[in-house]
Amino acid sequence: MPDAPDHESLKLLQRVLDEVNPQSVVTSAKQDETMTRFLGKLGSEISKQRLLSGNYSFIPESMTATEKILFLSSIVPFDCVLTVRALGGLLKFLSRRRVGVELEDYNVSVPILGFKKFVLTHLVSVDQDTYSVLQIFKSESHPSVYKIASGLKEGLSLFGILNRCRSKWGQKLLRLWFTRPTQELRELNSRLDVIQFFLMPQNLDTAQMMHRLLSHIKNVPTVYSALGLRDACRSLPQAIQLFQDIAQEFSDDLHHIASLIGKVVDFEESLAENRFTVLPSVDPEIDASECRARGGPCVIYIPLIGFLLSIPRLPFMVEASDFEIEGLDFMELDALLGDLHCEIRDQETLLMYQLQCQVLARASVLTRVLDLASRLDVLLALASAARDYGYSRPRYSPRIHGVRIKNGRHPLMELCARTFVPNSTDCGGDQGRVKVITGPNSSGKSIYLKQVGLITFMALVGSFVPAEEAEIGVIDAIFTRIHSCESVSLGLSTFMIDLNQQVAKAVNNATEQSLVLIDEFGKGTNTVDGLALLAAVLRHWLALGPSCPHIFVATNFLSLVQLQLLPQGPLVQYLTMETCEDGDDLVFFYQLCQGVASASHASYTAAQAGLPDQLIARGKEVSDLIRSGKPIKPVNELLRRNQMENCQALVAKFLKLDLEDPTLDLGTFMSQEVLPAATTIL
Repeated sequence: MPDAPDHESLKLLQRVLDEVNPQSVVTSAKQDETMTRFLGKLGSEISKQRLLSGNYSFIPESMTATEKILFLSSIVPFDCVLTVRALGGLLKFLSRRRVGVELEDYNVSVPILGFKKFVLTHLVSVDQDTYSVLQIFKSESHPSVYKIASGLKEGLSLFGILNRCRSKWGQKLLRLWFTRPTQELRELNSRLDVIQFFLMPQNLDTAQMMHRLLSHIKNVPTVYSALGLRDACRSLPQAIQLFQDIAQEFSDDLHHIASLIGKVVDFEESLAENRFTVLPSVDPEIDASECRARGGPCVIYIPLIGFLLSIPRLPFMVEASDFEIEGLDFMELDALLGDLHCEIRDQETLLMYQLQCQVLARASVLTRVLDLASRLDVLLALASAARDYGYSRPRYSPRIHGVRIKNGRHPLMELCARTFVPNSTDCGGDQGRVKVITGPNSSGKSIYLKQVGLITFMALVGSFVPAEEAEIGVIDAIFTRIHSCESVSLGLSTFMIDLNQQVAKAVNNATEQSLVLIDEFGKGTNTVDGLALLAAVLRHWLALGPSCPHIFVATNFLSLVQLQLLPQGPLVQYLTMETCEDGDDLVFFYQLCQGVASASHASYTAAQAGLPDQLIARGKEVSDLIRSGKPIKPVNELLRRNQMENCQALVAKFLKLDLEDPTLDLGTFMSQEVLPAATTIL
């Protein structure tokens, strides 16, 4: 087509496309904005047509074209341009790659079993830094020398103590729940109902029986264990949705599959031979071939050949003459009839394919079995952990943003400490949205922050929590910036950049429904700069008023309070970890209370760490001088030792002088050697 001018809306190009109706459009990658919009709209229309023209097994063939469009429009939002375009691209990819039908004839299309919507509306955002510092997941090298190169195991982590699943499908689902905490209250309460049922003492035997059955949920034996789960759930309260689903959806198709597999597969022989093996009396041809292969006497009739008698080969049968029997002709059976073992394998493979087709005809029930069984496995595991650790059921309230916890405990630290002091939390309203926590090192500030984050996370997974009571409001994200010793190995500069990026992420993304945990902010940098940056970040959030996120800040910057760097008001609440001075000792109560720490007690922390008493005393002296604004003088003993060393050096220089040397300049010696040394001696 010769060059022709077009309208800015590309009407001429649209007319050409309508006339030619091309299957593909090849264009330059460098396009102006008008052409880009046109091609994007064109791609959406092509994707929509591809979607409407597809053949789907879940749509009845009796539907007319109009009914099909209405049906698909109820599933796929055609007004969402990017969704339709992405779906069209996916369908084209499947048809080109022929996923699932690679070995089928070319006219066999990829079977599309359904469209499933995926939304992120109710998911709670938790980044990888939060998973790491809260020890929700923690991988470490396997202790076995055989697996040290490639093997990893779960260390002391929240996932590690809650993962009591008996099946690999349950473990995968629990990990999925951990990576996708949700705000969907109906789903969360449904999970908690099952956990609470299994925590009742009268249901302990039922829980243990189901756990045993779930350990067999693997592959073929799944159907037998699933039938046991179905029968058990039919006797349980049907008001609990999971029990009702298992009782109804583990249908008679499951029993049919179990019966069919049990009548065909020889499980013991299959395990011994490490291959698919058929039971005797299932196929006469396989039985006859097996008889011949084992060498037992067998008589068969083959047309054009006649009757054949096969007997076992005896030890003396070596030469061909040893096989001769009077009245019978010797023949090499394998040379005439083929390899018996290959024949048996081929016949068993055919039976396996037929059995596979029968099972796949009811594949949907097996998929549903795995889904429901893995869900039951996870909830039984969470119930077992809640029973052993004394967890309680959380409550959810759409009326509050934040959390209220009564006597909460750190789920990991309480397993490591001899005694653990619980602490409560209340950040459910507009009061005290920013909690500034002070106190000496090792008093429990970091543990408290992590405790709040872990309890909130557990509740958003649908687990019981380590607290007497817990009320969880609407939480859309959890942000953490907590000092982690393991990260220091990256180098101090990299470490500080990483921590500041975490704060930036929280500042840019946190909403009034977010939970933000900040610890050791400004550590490792200039004290004034760190203090100023912390104050600026908090003031930024406080300026939002009621839209301020729920923030827990643990800090050793007492000047933040002493200099009144934060505005006064109900949004800020000052808390401290309670301590008591007993002479030279400092007693930690690990109890959170109202107020501000009077001092950092750094000297006591240094003494606990094993620093020399002389060094600690000097540190107190310097601290007092700085606080009072007085000059800091060197230590007397050190000063005297330096003076003596300087005097000895100066005397040595005098003794080396040769006063009879005509080139000696005493004036230069006095000005360059004696006078500078005198300032350090006098």
